[in-house]
Amino acid sequence: MTRGNQRELARAKNLKKGQDKKKTEDGLSTAARKQRDAQIMQEKQKKATEKKDDPK
Repeated sequence: MTRGNQRELARAKNLKKGQDKKKTEDGLSTAARKQRDAQIMQEKQKKATEKKDDPK
């Protein structure tokens, strides 16, 4: 009868493990990281086009 208890403990442990995996080492969730990275890439692209349009 202990097998049912082991299953519940394993499910709880796996659920906790999955929640920890959602956050990266910088503490951001996947969606927040994607948004941040997209903003950074837009800024880089804007600087590159400005540099290309204004050669010195």
